[in-house]
Amino acid sequence: MNLLKTVKSDTMPEHYKLMSKAEMANRVMEIKQQLGEDLFIPCHHYQKDEVVPFADAIGDSLQLAQIAASNKQAKHIVFCGVHFMAETADMLTTNEQMVTLPDMRAGCSMADMADIHQLTNAWPILQNLFGDTILPVTYINSTAAIKSFVGEYGGTTVTSSNAATIVAWALEQKERIFFLPDQHLGRNTAFELGIPLDAMAIWDPIKNKLEYEGNLEDCKVILWKGYCSVHQHFTVKNIKTIRKNSPNMRIIVHPECTHEVVSLADDFGSTKKIVTEISNAAPGTEWAIGTEANLVGRIIQENPDKKIASLNPFMCPCMTMNRIDLPHLLWTLESIQNNEKRNQIKVDEQTTKFALKALERMLQLS
Repeated sequence: MNLLKTVKSDTMPEHYKLMSKAEMANRVMEIKQQLGEDLFIPCHHYQKDEVVPFADAIGDSLQLAQIAASNKQAKHIVFCGVHFMAETADMLTTNEQMVTLPDMRAGCSMADMADIHQLTNAWPILQNLFGDTILPVTYINSTAAIKSFVGEYGGTTVTSSNAATIVAWALEQKERIFFLPDQHLGRNTAFELGIPLDAMAIWDPIKNKLEYEGNLEDCKVILWKGYCSVHQHFTVKNIKTIRKNSPNMRIIVHPECTHEVVSLADDFGSTKKIVTEISNAAPGTEWAIGTEANLVGRIIQENPDKKIASLNPFMCPCMTMNRIDLPHLLWTLESIQNNEKRNQIKVDEQTTKFALKALERMLQLS
């Protein structure tokens, strides 16, 4: 089954790299004005500063999913984010709307850690171990194929903003959940809801094996062995360093960080929560943030009345998110202007049918 169709994903012409940023910015604004409401540019918080000013909406995964579902007028949606976000936008919009990803190399290492073939291999083994007691739940940072599987088996998607609400609902539907693909978000969310760590197992998709030392009857959460390559780099050592050198700093981290880091932080939450918490904080307060570097830099710029730093001062931005830059954005917009279908994201009807069930359950519960 062809799960993802793309149209014309050529390499960007060299001349875009030779243009000045001012020239590109002027041209982008010119095209935006010409296309008007026919063009919509959603942008994730982790995007580069050179792209963010041209966004029609900026948000986290949940916000962007909600915006995509409600936008019916734009003919062209140019998604400044990564593959799974553009897939989600395509599935939540109409057939008449075209979703484009400016650079097809903008993927997500976490989403890539859960392959649909690995999941279809895992499911019968888990069914044999636990019977019909498992509800699959997937982080929105997953492929359309994974979402489709989850939707077909009665499950739902989650984001870091609504994870506690969704996981609580899922545990009311079945005795246990199978959480993909980020083990850390799954573990931190379940623990927050009162599930002890010794009631959580790991599914290793490489070994095709369940890792659990306790009694299977006591297992309530099965965590796919995946993680975010960015948030994995915030460590207990980072927290100890902040506590020692900057004791007045309040530490807030994303729930994609390890459980050890989350448990030692002062607070944790979604991208939206981090932005809102610091924005609403009193002037003069001090913060160490455990999340993506582009966003931390933007929060620092937007809050000059506070002392803010990255929890890990050596963090790099999310490399796949950084694939979307001003040259690729301009190239995409000029292609649209010239009626060229390029880098279109199109999920097939069968995959969309069941993936939408998972997405719509999430949106209804959020």
